[in-house]
Order: sequence, then C-alpha cells, then structure tokens
Amino acid sequence: MVRVSNNLIGFLNLVTFLLSIPILGSGIWLANRASSDCERFLERPVIALGVFLMLVSLAGLVGACCRVSWLLWIYLFVMFILIVLVFCFTIFAFVVTNRGAGEVVSGRGYKEYRLGDYSNWLQKRVNNGKNWARIRSCLQDSKVCKNMQQANESLDQFKQENLSPIQYM
Repeated sequence: MVRVSNNLIGFLNLVTFLLSIPILGSGIWLANRASSDCERFLERPVIALGVFLMLVSLAGLVGACCRVSWLLWIYLFVMFILIVLVFCFTIFAFVVTNRGAGEVVSGRGYKEYRLGDYSNWLQKRVNNGKNWARIRSCLQDSKVCKNMQQANESLDQFKQENLSPIQYM
C-alpha cells in the first residue's frame, strides 16, 4: 500500500512539475512583453506561482520517489497551508462581493450594478485613483467598448441585449 501511495504522489507531482514549467514561462514572457498595466500587474504573481508550484512538486516528487520522509513532511505541511489559504481566499471573495449581485432592470436585458452595493473595502479599492487606473487599463485591453461599438445596433436592440457587468459599466 505504501508503494502505491508513493507512486501516486510521485506521479501527481511529476504532472504538477510539468504544468509549472509553462506557468513560469508565461510569467517570464509577460515580464519581457508586457505592454499595459494590466499585463504588468500579472507578471510577478504568475512567476511566483510557477516557482512555488515547481518547488513544492519537486519536494513531493523527490520525497515520494527517493523515500525522503522529511521532504514529504514539508510537502504535507505546505499543501495544508495552501488548502487553508485557498479556503480563506474563497471566504474573503464571497464576503467582499456578496451584496453586489446586481438588480434586474425592468424591460432591459441587463442587471444594474452599483458600487455602493459592494463591501466598503472593495469600494475604497475601486475609488482609489491608482487602482482605478489599473482597472481602466484592463478594461481597455479587453476591448469591450470597441466590440460593442462595432455591433452597429439600434438603441432598442442595445437595450434588449444581455450585457455582462463590464459591458454595462
């Protein structure tokens, strides 16, 4: 049973290691080719995620294949901390955005979103001039407004269309 468990942990960590290579590569590519604030904002977290996944998967792979128990204990501890952090982040995301579900506008194909419907923390982040410049840069990069303009719809067609929250803003 121990051999099957070690082989499974080794195989899963090999897959994770192989997946960390393109993540790290895309972070390095973003660091060299980032043209907007939105892309520059992502480069360091993507590189950190790639390096983190690579190191954790190496610890699990070497620990499982070479039967190094202290590496497996480090791997177990890091995975536990990672699970706790993901759980905390999920709760945080729900708390921050819970009230901002949007209200249906009668006779329209979209919901109305107001900044005041969200938590005070999120309101302060969006109202901050430096943060808003980054958000605006990301919206401009996504070309939402340009795509809507190219649709050449009448006002009535536009009002009946199902819009995403970003298109509505």
